[in-house]
Amino acid sequence: MMAASLLRRDKRATAAHLKADLNRTDNTSGVRQLQELLDAVLNPEKPAADTESLDWCKCLIAGGEGFEEFCKTVRSYDNATLCGLVWTANFVAYRCRTCGISPCMSLCAECFNNGDHTGHDFNMFRSQAGGACDCGDSNVMRESGFCRRHRLRTGENVPSIPRDLLLMSEMVLPRFILCIIQYLRDGYTEPDTSTERDLQKVLQQLEPQITFLEELTKMGGAMRTVLTKILTNQQTFKELSRGQEENVYAKKNYDKYLSALKNSGLVSVEEKAQGAAADATVGAEGGAMEDQDGGQSVGQRKRVKLSSSTKDTCIIESLKHKCFLEELLFWTIKYEFPQKMVTFLLNMLPDQDYKITFTKTFVQHYAFIMKTLMKSHESDTMSNRIVHISVQLFSNEELARHVTEECQLLDIMVTVLLYMMESCLIKSELQDEENSRHVVVNCSEALLKNNTYWPLVSDFINILSHQSVAKKFLEDHSLLMLWMSFVSFFQGMNLNKRELNEHVEFESQTYYAAFAAELEACAQPMWGLLTHCKVKETQEYTKTVVRYCLETLQIWFDAIGFIDEPAPNQVTFHLPLHRYYAMFLSKAVKCQGLDLDSLLPDQEMLMKIMVHPLQIQACLSEIHSNMWVRNGLQIKGQAMTYVQSHFCNSMIDPDIYLLQVCASRLDPDYFISSVFERFKVVDLLTMASQHQNAVLDSEQERPMLEGALTFLVILTSLRIHLGMTDDEILRAEMVSQLCMNDRTHSALLDLIPENPNPKSGIVPGSCSFEDMLSAVADFKAPVFEPGGSMQQGMYTPKAEVWEKEFDPIMVVLRTVYRRDVQSAMDRYSAFLKQFGIHTGNPWPPYKERTPLHPCYKGLIRLLHCKTLHIVIFTLLYKIWMDHQNMSEHVLCMVLYLIELGLDNQVQDNKEDEEHCHDSWFPGTNLLSNLHHVINFVRVRVPETAPEVKREAPPSTSTEASSYGQNLREAQVFSLVAERRRKFQEIINRSNTEATQVVRPKSSSTRWVPPGTPPQLVTEILEIRESMLSLLIKLHQKMSSKQNSLSASWLEDMDTSRHAHGDGITAIERILTKAATRSCQIKRSIQDICGKVCPPVPPKKNSPTDKKAMDKEERRQRARERQQKLLAEFASRQKSFMETAMDVESPDTEAAMDLGASEVVESEVLYDCVICGQSGPSTEDRPTGLVVLLQASSVLGHRCKNQEPKKLPTSDEEHIYLADTCGVAHDVRLTLMQRFFKDSSCLQSVSIGWDGGVYVQTCGHTLHIDCHKSYMESLRNDQVLQGFSVDKGEFTCPLCRQFANSVLPCRPGRGTEAGAWHTPTNKKTCVLVKEVEDLQEKLGLFPVSSTTESNLSKEMELVIKDIKNTTQKKYMDYGKNPGSPDNDFLFMYSVARTNLELELVHRGGNLCSGGASAAAKRSCLNQLFHVLAMHMRLYSIDSAYNPWTKLTQITQNREAEPEVPMLFRDVPSLLIIFVLTMPQPLRKEHFTCVVKMLYNLQFTQALAALSTKFSSEERQAWSTSGALKKVKNAASSEKSFEALLSHVISELSKDKSVYKVNAEETAMLSSSVWSPQSIEFSLQQFCLPFLRLSCLLQHHLYGDNLTGCLEEEEFSSLAVCLGLLPSAPQPSNTVHSASCLEWAVAAFDLVTQWCAEVTGLSQMQAEQSLTLLIQDPQWAAPRLLQLPDNYNIIFQYYHRKACTSCKKVPKDPALCLVCGAFACLKGTCCKQQATGIFLLINASVIIIIRGHRFCLWGSVYLDAHGEEDRDLRRGKPLFLCEERYRVLEQQWVSHTFDHINKRWGPHYNGL
Repeated sequence: MMAASLLRRDKRATAAHLKADLNRTDNTSGVRQLQELLDAVLNPEKPAADTESLDWCKCLIAGGEGFEEFCKTVRSYDNATLCGLVWTANFVAYRCRTCGISPCMSLCAECFNNGDHTGHDFNMFRSQAGGACDCGDSNVMRESGFCRRHRLRTGENVPSIPRDLLLMSEMVLPRFILCIIQYLRDGYTEPDTSTERDLQKVLQQLEPQITFLEELTKMGGAMRTVLTKILTNQQTFKELSRGQEENVYAKKNYDKYLSALKNSGLVSVEEKAQGAAADATVGAEGGAMEDQDGGQSVGQRKRVKLSSSTKDTCIIESLKHKCFLEELLFWTIKYEFPQKMVTFLLNMLPDQDYKITFTKTFVQHYAFIMKTLMKSHESDTMSNRIVHISVQLFSNEELARHVTEECQLLDIMVTVLLYMMESCLIKSELQDEENSRHVVVNCSEALLKNNTYWPLVSDFINILSHQSVAKKFLEDHSLLMLWMSFVSFFQGMNLNKRELNEHVEFESQTYYAAFAAELEACAQPMWGLLTHCKVKETQEYTKTVVRYCLETLQIWFDAIGFIDEPAPNQVTFHLPLHRYYAMFLSKAVKCQGLDLDSLLPDQEMLMKIMVHPLQIQACLSEIHSNMWVRNGLQIKGQAMTYVQSHFCNSMIDPDIYLLQVCASRLDPDYFISSVFERFKVVDLLTMASQHQNAVLDSEQERPMLEGALTFLVILTSLRIHLGMTDDEILRAEMVSQLCMNDRTHSALLDLIPENPNPKSGIVPGSCSFEDMLSAVADFKAPVFEPGGSMQQGMYTPKAEVWEKEFDPIMVVLRTVYRRDVQSAMDRYSAFLKQFGIHTGNPWPPYKERTPLHPCYKGLIRLLHCKTLHIVIFTLLYKIWMDHQNMSEHVLCMVLYLIELGLDNQVQDNKEDEEHCHDSWFPGTNLLSNLHHVINFVRVRVPETAPEVKREAPPSTSTEASSYGQNLREAQVFSLVAERRRKFQEIINRSNTEATQVVRPKSSSTRWVPPGTPPQLVTEILEIRESMLSLLIKLHQKMSSKQNSLSASWLEDMDTSRHAHGDGITAIERILTKAATRSCQIKRSIQDICGKVCPPVPPKKNSPTDKKAMDKEERRQRARERQQKLLAEFASRQKSFMETAMDVESPDTEAAMDLGASEVVESEVLYDCVICGQSGPSTEDRPTGLVVLLQASSVLGHRCKNQEPKKLPTSDEEHIYLADTCGVAHDVRLTLMQRFFKDSSCLQSVSIGWDGGVYVQTCGHTLHIDCHKSYMESLRNDQVLQGFSVDKGEFTCPLCRQFANSVLPCRPGRGTEAGAWHTPTNKKTCVLVKEVEDLQEKLGLFPVSSTTESNLSKEMELVIKDIKNTTQKKYMDYGKNPGSPDNDFLFMYSVARTNLELELVHRGGNLCSGGASAAAKRSCLNQLFHVLAMHMRLYSIDSAYNPWTKLTQITQNREAEPEVPMLFRDVPSLLIIFVLTMPQPLRKEHFTCVVKMLYNLQFTQALAALSTKFSSEERQAWSTSGALKKVKNAASSEKSFEALLSHVISELSKDKSVYKVNAEETAMLSSSVWSPQSIEFSLQQFCLPFLRLSCLLQHHLYGDNLTGCLEEEEFSSLAVCLGLLPSAPQPSNTVHSASCLEWAVAAFDLVTQWCAEVTGLSQMQAEQSLTLLIQDPQWAAPRLLQLPDNYNIIFQYYHRKACTSCKKVPKDPALCLVCGAFACLKGTCCKQQATGIFLLINASVIIIIRGHRFCLWGSVYLDAHGEEDRDLRRGKPLFLCEERYRVLEQQWVSHTFDHINKRWGPHYNGL
């Protein structure tokens, strides 16, 4: 009852009252009251969404004061010294490797920016799984990196908190947390129940409550302490969790919890207690027989075996909850880690006690997390959330060690991983399919395909990075054994079987999963362990691991039933056990000084270990020889992944190293013959010219032989694990990558296989990556190619690296694509040519190797064994005899092997000398075998072979005896037999020494491979060669001249030039080396050379053989021809592009630019680029120019100021657009429309500054009907490029430039052309009258308007295109839209826009003169004719004509006033006159118009200038001018003083004009105006008009523009326009006034013009003043000025809210033209024309043109001159001025469409 009364009262009062009660010494009543109140308020049966209870809690906790104030008070007692800010996915954080102790260290932006990290190795990153800030935690990072706040540890000296402040919290919160838990229990339903489970809904309802908990954690340390006490107090949990006896709801609720526990496959506390007694008797056997999943039998059997120790069953199956924290975590897992809960649990971590308890709880629930993860549908999201938590706990070594000791963390992790993988095991099919007992993971299961195991493996790797934990792991033998059995699940997974008949139907992509699994689950933990086995003290660990590896391998060999031969046509790339063994061996020898032999097994085991890695090497070769094509592309994918930079040092490197170890310890003859047998080329190694190969097609023989030899070269020359230091390895890796291609810094970092514990971030050697890079490479700064493609900063090898360090063998080992080897060789030969070292086609250079580590000396025996020598001899012979399937590459590798043998001599030990191939060579040493001559060889050949003797057996006895003699001497060579014998012998030797005698001697000769076709016969070949003689003969053959080596060449040999060159050089180098090592060889060489006998011409091969040769040769020739053709084609295309783009050939020049052409009497001819015909443009069949129309606002963005505007990067900075050209003109027009007649306003100012239409052409012409059919064909061609045919877009058929319209060319009337130009002697007044008359003839247009010709139709269509190019708002400025005046304004403004833009492209003035590039592509002439024709369709108000006001004194007073002449825009008037007078206009009339307009412009200049004077100055100038006028009346019309004084006096009649800014001018004009400064400003004012007129004259009449100095521009233009006599005067005497030429009395006209202004009654003075002062000067258009450092932009904009929708955009973008901030993909921001946007989150610039867009690239590059698109690397970026200039230049010149090739439609989906 009491509670009910309390509930009705005011919450704050109640809270205050209860708090007072509780503070008394006897607080029982208070406690009772509070409990009852809470029972009522926190009643879990009320719906969770009801916020009333939350409000009550807030008030009670605050104890009567407002909750906000309470928060403040508590925060003031915050004693935390850690930051601990928690973030979720996609948050931008920082990582500094210099400051981090743990590789997972991360900082929030605030702590990072407040710390000092200058010069550190840091990067910004987007969090994938979420994280927390480590600032202040010295376990994870060095204190020097803390930010200011956490370095000073401000939390430590906070006063302790008064007890009563948090008293209420301690009472209320336990109930509040219980309430949340009860809701969670209630809401949870099992997935298997029939009802649709909706966990999200439960969580949404709980959102406010959990958010409240989060708020509490953010109150700081004091509140967290209270929460920790509540969450970890076992007593409170016991009392509250079950509820009181009488409370039915609580009981039911608790049962739900128990059932949830049970259903999780976990046993609750009670049942465990009952089961304990029974369990004791059963012991370990029955522990976990009944398995919930009841997996297939294999799994079952494994599971039982696993659960033999009780420890494990506990790990997987039991769970007890003793406190709120544990149950909260349990529900967090059950609900699959809801983000809010995760954030709450992590926000508590800065509290140390909590951290420890929580970590233990997490570990205790680890198995349960794994089970939930495997069942989850959202495993990706869940994985991220798990790692979000675990990385915070396990990165801390102190904590990880603590949990390992107290909670058996390692046991739990390994067991959980094992358990997880057991769910997807299948029987291995490797080797013996039927009887195999080995099980492997199934890579197509979701668990592997989706990387579900990732979070658990990642945690495991994380804890192994702590030395203390790793040592525990390495010391625990049972754990190691468990781990090995885990690794063996991956041994032999994803087995490939070679398809021999059909192509495989379905290409599975499981190999991704397999490679990822081996790398993440096996290799990375291995690298983690290896980092702790680096010193002598850790020898024992290595020995243990090696021992267990061998044991597990033995188990594996037994399980797959392996004896000696691998199963044919099978390969698996996954042998993690072999690789563990190899890597630990390597470490043991390299770092721990262990003796290799002590770690190796017996010979038999070595032979077994060698088989599978060797099988992989052979299969790589088979795959590249296209023997696996029927398995699809994926098998190539596997071969590539195996050697790819992220995998190679965990895959191919250990495999090769293991083979090197085996080779150094096994019998070399056995090893070599195994290699050739594995590579299936045994049959090819015969002296006979023909042979049968049972296993290979003939086109596969060559690549397989090359593969085998290359493999042997790699095996004997690679030293990565055999003695190179870490620095040497890094150097070699770097050189090989740089030799393939120039690389960017980031690509190189990515390609160098780092010591692949990727988290370590430290390079193993002493030399850092950067130092090494600067030692081997030069930096090429980012450059621009003329085509506009942008290079990044690249590193390229230094010359001495090419010369001394280029190592083709390393390149071959590291190339993913075969073409990279070719690329390296091409670059190498380019280097040799450039330095003049060698001009031909060089062979791969031979490189000296680092010396072998003494342990591996045995490897050299491979090079000194008879089997290899026989192979070398045979191959040299075959190459010399031109047998088929030999190649230059084979010879190259053979020579390489010889040279390796010469460089690595073996110490002669005569004991146990093998007598296998005695008949071939006396010993094993290569040097002595080189000159050993072999006379006869017995071969088995097919009967059809040319070697078979056809003649009768010998008649005479002497012949017969010598024949028999040969037979006995002839050598037989059977690799396979030899290998079998060796194998047997090794086996016998290792079994018992005694049985040795039983070995059958004779087997070697008689052994014939079973099943060979019977028609093989034995023949004896006479050879009589040694390896030496063959080498010399090959030298002769290659240099194609006999006696290429004279007998004395050794003496005068220059050894230095041997390093680089082709095969001839290589042979000479070998011979020289051999000669220097042995006198005997030197003698032999001289003998052989001395015999200078012509080499025996190789026996004529049989026709069939010849055919094969020819075929090969023909193929080769065809290939060469094809290359040649392609090259020729490319060069033609290139030269065409060059001519088409820049240097148009003279005959098309006329067509390109009608204006500039000379006066041609006949009609102008055009070439149509589609049909190729040439002819004039006619009314019926008009020709047109290919043009691109685009809306442009470039002009509108010009400002007065030369400096570009700055991009705002703080809230204080803004961009004001009021001072731009577009805005100024808009304001002007609006102001005029308020006071003057609309039609006259629309002729007084141009529009088109914003959204104007710019027309550009590539200069090619086509018939308009041809164009239509071209468009049809494009429309039907569905392979559409990045443009839309429906919108009229196309590419020029000739030069492929983008275009969207065709501008008809006016039929050329050559006859009148002469009359245009004739100079005139008519008086000005006559011309003025003529112009007036011409204007009367407006209606008379040459084309009769009654008949619509094709030409006029086309012209109308183009006008329509032009109108559609821009938006309606940029066309309708009139008061009544759609009126002719409106259209008129738009038309002449198009002309204005194009003229102005051309001026901008010419640099804003005409000083450079000449037809600039812009002019050559100009289509202004044609455009003018089209516009003129269109404008003449409107009859303009002829009663009113500005011409009369310009040239006559009139009395014109109307109701609605016209715009005064002084307010009008003079260039606009010029364009209007030209466009409305009949075409073609005579030059004299044009000049007349310009002269009259110049008078007006000059007067405007005077008026504008006079407003800048102070009143005193005005007075003074007025008087002095008046005197001059009186003194010299005649010339006063051409003197600025006189006119200025007249203007001043006239404008002063209306007192207000000058009054307005009297104060302002007084401030401004501190400087006094001199005649010179006045003259200068008058010229500046008139220049824009003169430039425009001149440009127009150039286009209409083809007058040349003469270049001049900038200071002479005025006079030069005046002369050009005929305003000044052409006599060139010294520049200083030109006065702007001397260009005036008045048609009527100047002073009267000026009076009339001024009167129009002063007579404006209803206009206020300041408005008329703004119209009077129009400054025509504008600076060049610029993009915004960007800050140097990208971070400044990023930090300000990436969290900024969009101005229209007020949300933080997902893809924020920034307009670089006006600084607008927009959501790129949002619908709230849409704009037109050309948008240049910087994508904030990607640092790239995107261009949007109408409906198309393209990625332009980035203007921000890192320190290595590279872009960082999407900020993936997060390194600091800096503005690249050059690139930004290029961007600006493309914007101003409107060339985005031509330069950027990759355009696509954005469908408004950007």
